[in-house]
Amino acid sequence: MKLFSWIVFAAILLSFGTVRSEELPLVTAIEVKGVKRIEEGSLRARISQKIGTPLSSEKTTDDIKTIFKMGYFDDVRVDIEPFEGGIKVIYTVKEKPTIIRVDFQGNKKFGDDKIKEHVTLSPGAIADVTLINDNAGRLRAFYEDEGYYLAAIVPVVRKVEENEVAVTYHIDEGKKIKIKSITIEGNRALSDSKIKRAMKIKERGIFSFVTSTGYYKKEEMRADVERIKDLYFNHGYIKATVGDPQVQLTKDREGMTITIPVSEGDPFKVSGVEIAGNKAFAEKELRPLIKMAPNTVFSKETLSKDVAALSEKYSNNGYALVSIFPDLIPDEDKKVTKVIYRINEGEKYAVGRIDITGNTKTRDKVIRREIRLDEGEVFNAAALKRSYERLNNLQYFEAVDLSPKPNPETRTVDLDVTIKEKPTGFLSVGGGYSSVDKFIAMVDITQGNLFGRGQYLKLKGELGGSSSFYELSFRDPWFLDRPLAFGASLYKTTRSYDEFDRRSTGVELSLGKSFWEYWSGGASYIFEKARIFNVADDASSTVKEQEGTSTTSSISLSLGRDTRDNYLDPSRGSKNALYLTFAGLGGTNKFLKVLYDSGWYFPLFRNTTFHARGRLGYATGLFGEELPLYERYYVGGIYTVRGLGFGEGGPRDINGSAIGGEKELIFNFEYIFPIVTDYKLKGLLFFDAGRAYGAEETFGSDLRYTAGTGIRWISPMGPIRIEWGYNLDKRTGESASKVEFTFGTFF
Repeated sequence: MKLFSWIVFAAILLSFGTVRSEELPLVTAIEVKGVKRIEEGSLRARISQKIGTPLSSEKTTDDIKTIFKMGYFDDVRVDIEPFEGGIKVIYTVKEKPTIIRVDFQGNKKFGDDKIKEHVTLSPGAIADVTLINDNAGRLRAFYEDEGYYLAAIVPVVRKVEENEVAVTYHIDEGKKIKIKSITIEGNRALSDSKIKRAMKIKERGIFSFVTSTGYYKKEEMRADVERIKDLYFNHGYIKATVGDPQVQLTKDREGMTITIPVSEGDPFKVSGVEIAGNKAFAEKELRPLIKMAPNTVFSKETLSKDVAALSEKYSNNGYALVSIFPDLIPDEDKKVTKVIYRINEGEKYAVGRIDITGNTKTRDKVIRREIRLDEGEVFNAAALKRSYERLNNLQYFEAVDLSPKPNPETRTVDLDVTIKEKPTGFLSVGGGYSSVDKFIAMVDITQGNLFGRGQYLKLKGELGGSSSFYELSFRDPWFLDRPLAFGASLYKTTRSYDEFDRRSTGVELSLGKSFWEYWSGGASYIFEKARIFNVADDASSTVKEQEGTSTTSSISLSLGRDTRDNYLDPSRGSKNALYLTFAGLGGTNKFLKVLYDSGWYFPLFRNTTFHARGRLGYATGLFGEELPLYERYYVGGIYTVRGLGFGEGGPRDINGSAIGGEKELIFNFEYIFPIVTDYKLKGLLFFDAGRAYGAEETFGSDLRYTAGTGIRWISPMGPIRIEWGYNLDKRTGESASKVEFTFGTFF
């Protein structure tokens, strides 16, 4: 505000003489001047001086401050003049100019589009100095996170027209600064390596180009300080402190060293564990949830798990606002601490309204049937989490947000379900290359959410060098609006094997049902007509005996339990299933097949996952009939034992050709780690073991072993796997390794 405005204002007041406050002139009008782009009503709403009341210098002073805080004005002043038996108060403002252009100069490593992702300033905005400088800081932080620690960002505001300016950010990127060394000072109980493993900021190494580490990031460094504290707290050092990291550039200014000072103190043990404030649950119900125990070294990690377990107990039983405060009472002399879990239970809540927004295509009922909470029932946090998992597993949505909103007056929790839909239709016309089928031409039309009803329709055709496949399939997961899954499909396929070709046409009808929360069962009927032809002259008798046309009329039963947190990219949970197929309801083929499949996912450190899977299969012909060649177990390839060719991990005929087995045993072990998290790109290391067995072979003997690595990408077009397997037990006629890829669901 200008000093002149205050002098004029004071002079006018003095012109009224010395009066008591109740005799101050009456305000008979208020006028606003200078507004052009800002709504006058928006400004008037902030004026506390009112017409019909005495003039108040206090109120006008506050009004000036309030208008300034709006951030739209360079100057605000108040004038008064006589008007109709009183005075008119005039608020005169000078608007800040408008930004008509934002551009960048000096950026070479990153294009304008990339930089704009980190800037909130845009044409049409008010030229607020604070906002302009704040965005310079945002750009500085972006460059710093990319390793350009010496980057300088200078905003320049240039007047273009009256009340219009252009903002240019001049960027001096500088060189990318690598972390040469990280030094820990003052540590005795914990080694440097242990502390560094707890940090996300790393020294630059040979694998840093993959892990994107080795560069200084201010926010990540602050988080690392807390991680180091937590590490000490987990080892009982509750008095440990970590000082501010000291960053120093090397002489050539191309690298940096980081020194982190640590003061450890002494380790503390737990002297006792108590629970206070519990009313809803007796202590004997809560005690089993607590893992902190007397005479053990204090651990913050254990403390956090105890708090989470207690909170879960309460929130799963309606106590939506429960608060649990761990209270530590240390004894400095004895180096022990008492731990008291103080519980503020709050009230018991029920589920209120469930509102769904964001769905323009998907019908409300498709979303509601996946939500494990009903209006009016007791609130349950575990059911809320499960609802989120189920909605994500539909694969209809790009984003899902479930926001519980407690209402203390009604003791209810309203649930706002906000979703962002993604395209569920898929059209692919083109070609590719498969490690099994060689060159492939394909057409695939898929709709995963037909008419927004959650139904699935697929029309697919593939023509490869050694195979062809055509399919029309339909699936309704809630048939007749009940938890019944109905499916129907027609297919036709042709495939060339080493010693014969096979052509088949079939139809399948299926019906399944989910029960409890994680269990499901199903039954399907398949009728298939198959023909084996082009049998090689030197083929084995096993192959020649099955030449010609046969039919299969079979029924399959399945029972499974699936607790995976995400079907496409699981990090925890398991999938266990038992399948049984009986062929003999008519048709010429008579056989029985049983398969047990069990896969487990275990979350590890730094968003990595360990996956273990085992399969056990048995098949046999019935009523004197042979097991068809195409119903045997063929072990080898990307879906079974990677690094082996199709069928190489099983029986062969006299010519060395794979003929499949009547039994199979397969183990897969994977360590999965993120490569680029934002793009859902992951890497993996694996070890496979398995084999198929003939009727006369000893089950479990002579397992084949492979190991390798791979990449998995959940692309916008679907999951993609590229994996290289090394044959650890190479035999005559086999390759030392194989690279395979597939486009489809991960196992």
